[in-house]
Amino acid sequence: MVRSLAVWLSLSASIVSPAAGQTSATGDELPPPMTAQQDHRLMMEALGIKELRPGANGMNPRAANAANYDESKANPYPGSLPDPLIAKDGQKITTPDQWWKKRRPEILEDFDREVYGRVPKDMPSVTWEVKETTREKVGEVPAITKRLIGHVDNARYPGITVEMVMILTTPAGAKGPVPVMLEFGFDWLTPRPAPTPGKAATKKGGPRRFTFGPPPWREQVLAHGWGFAVIVPNSIQADNGAGLTRGIIGLCNRGRPRKPDDWGALRAWAWGASRALDYFETDRTVDARQVGIEGLSRYGKAALVAMAYDSRFAIGFIGSSGEGGAKLHRRRFGELVENLTGSGEYHWMAGNFLKYGGPLTPGDLPVDAHELIALCAPRPVFVSYGASSGPGAEGQWVDQRGSFLAEVAAGPVYRLLGKKDLGTDEFPEVETALISGELAFRQHRGGHTTGPNWPTFLKFADRYIHVRRADSPAGR
Repeated sequence: MVRSLAVWLSLSASIVSPAAGQTSATGDELPPPMTAQQDHRLMMEALGIKELRPGANGMNPRAANAANYDESKANPYPGSLPDPLIAKDGQKITTPDQWWKKRRPEILEDFDREVYGRVPKDMPSVTWEVKETTREKVGEVPAITKRLIGHVDNARYPGITVEMVMILTTPAGAKGPVPVMLEFGFDWLTPRPAPTPGKAATKKGGPRRFTFGPPPWREQVLAHGWGFAVIVPNSIQADNGAGLTRGIIGLCNRGRPRKPDDWGALRAWAWGASRALDYFETDRTVDARQVGIEGLSRYGKAALVAMAYDSRFAIGFIGSSGEGGAKLHRRRFGELVENLTGSGEYHWMAGNFLKYGGPLTPGDLPVDAHELIALCAPRPVFVSYGASSGPGAEGQWVDQRGSFLAEVAAGPVYRLLGKKDLGTDEFPEVETALISGELAFRQHRGGHTTGPNWPTFLKFADRYIHVRRADSPAGR
């Protein structure tokens, strides 16, 4: 299916002309960026794919490819869900040692090659710099906030600069290092031009400035005695196909397009979260052994990927992640694999993932989302959604049931490792919290957000995350 590297390079050169490149201040030639459509076409050529199936249309119920919301039609690949406890040679995995040494590496390899892509082995180093430190009061809690920049070493290709942005807030009165929840989110400390076109202006005639507000859940976390941090995904890798020759992916590829098994944006964002963990291990205000990861929607996908790939994350709060996250790929309900293989979202995934939007099918995938969740075992994972219907609903596009079923299917791995699963295979009513085991699930009535589930998540997390005294054995 995949053509030779020589052919791929020839195709790449036909779209990215060195002669049209820009020259950096260091003299390095930086190839011009491609559009997402050009890059997408190049990857299809590299894979020998002539045509992809259209994704589901969630806007027009009369469209030929209208999204399916009928449960009777949601399982077109019965019996094809891979068993996380059967090795590729047919061996049944019955001990934790077999899981860690044999089956888990097999599953990771499949995700690396076919789904999220491989991180290069010779990744550049990251140096974190505290740009500013401020004291503030968050609710009733005095806090210290640091704005940090992670400078990625670009000596191998000076034409591309990557500077990761992170904000860290910890309680000012903490007696020792504190647990931290790390979120994929936005930089609310730096105003930026308003995105609205036209004549938006201040009274003085200058462009309006806007900023995202701080996350509303931070008061709850700080009141718990924890800290919180936000890392900005777009400062790691752009959220579009046109950006794949820039950012950390472009830096590692020296400005050239990806190969079919190279990493996509989700894996790049997860890599950035791991570099944040590296920093936490050097910051005496943070208990780096008790750092959780959280995200919503596409960032919920990234949070689950980060949790699966980096065992240092102690707990995961996965918000409305849908297709490409906790939802089963084989489910034909709401958003589909075919949506992720189109030119609008393919950049999240490895190039090889395009094959499963044509000519292969989701049923041909060697892995599915339940095995991504299983890679997190035995650590606790809370899967959050808004309600599918009713007042304030999130809607069915994200397929709440598909993620619940993935958690159920990940249960045997958790049980093998001595942990408790969801405790049921019956889909719960809205606002019913399944939090008695290491796998947890809850739907709320607040729409496309994790907000209403924070109190339940914190209750769940209290079993695992604890504020330590400075003089405790685990203190630093």
